[in-house]
Amino acid sequence: MSKIAFIFPGQGAQKAGMGADFYENSELAKNIYDKAGEHLGLDMKALCFEENELLDQTEYTQAALVTTCLAMTKVVEEKGLFPHVTAGLSLGEYAAIAVAGGMKYEDAITTVRKRGILMQTSVPSGEGAMAAILGMKGADIEQVIADIDGVTIANYNCPGQIVITGRTKAVEKANAKLLENGAKRAVLLNVSGPFHSPMLKGAGEELGKVLKTIEMSSLEIPYVTNVTAEYVDDILKTKELLEAQVASSVRWEQSIETMIANGVDTFVEIGPGRTLAGFMKKINRDVKMYNISTWDDVDKVVGEIKTVG
Repeated sequence: MSKIAFIFPGQGAQKAGMGADFYENSELAKNIYDKAGEHLGLDMKALCFEENELLDQTEYTQAALVTTCLAMTKVVEEKGLFPHVTAGLSLGEYAAIAVAGGMKYEDAITTVRKRGILMQTSVPSGEGAMAAILGMKGADIEQVIADIDGVTIANYNCPGQIVITGRTKAVEKANAKLLENGAKRAVLLNVSGPFHSPMLKGAGEELGKVLKTIEMSSLEIPYVTNVTAEYVDDILKTKELLEAQVASSVRWEQSIETMIANGVDTFVEIGPGRTLAGFMKKINRDVKMYNISTWDDVDKVVGEIKTVG
């Protein structure tokens, strides 16, 4: 029998129109979008379904994407497919925790709305940057940038794709040095801040205050945390981990390896795009990888997994 993980994408996966077909075809999904809009005082339909400039602004992106992932997941579960473990890339970890039973859906959505605002406003524009480093191992990048103050690794996405973060000049210096030492490309990312860097420690601390007001529940299944790439079974650890996550590296490649080592052989990416499926091709091609991003995907993927597993 297959051991299934539901995995959720992070910021950058959002796109106009995401989830519109779920809203139109499912009362469960419609209810999640409508309630999210009520709780946040936002026109969630316009934000997610129509072309607009707000969707790519961090303070709006995070709530929109988590709402969409949760609405899609509710439909998948209604069809009878459930995970044994969950995980999410950065922002996606909130969807993972909610699906694992640790947070109410509305609490996850309202928390990431506040998280997005904190992350967008914590560092003045222009002072921080991020860059994708292609064609170089994480360990080698760590060694090259070790003596450059103000730059660290933000994301271990997959072999050959690592993201660095920090002060703008430090990131630019690191890019040049990494290209001299074997990186194929160093691409500055169009982001509003140096996410997952120590520069956001203050934002994490403020988020910690928000999390203290959120009621958590015992986990029904475990999730894997970005911070350590380990299984979390005890919900009492979650608030501390989410506070730390804002300023610490996202260990996605290691998280996938942890789940595979624990017997997971089937991964279902739920959310817009195929970012995580792309990473999986470079992490491990031996596992089964599915993607649900449209209404038509649901019956096809659920049916195939049930048949196989």
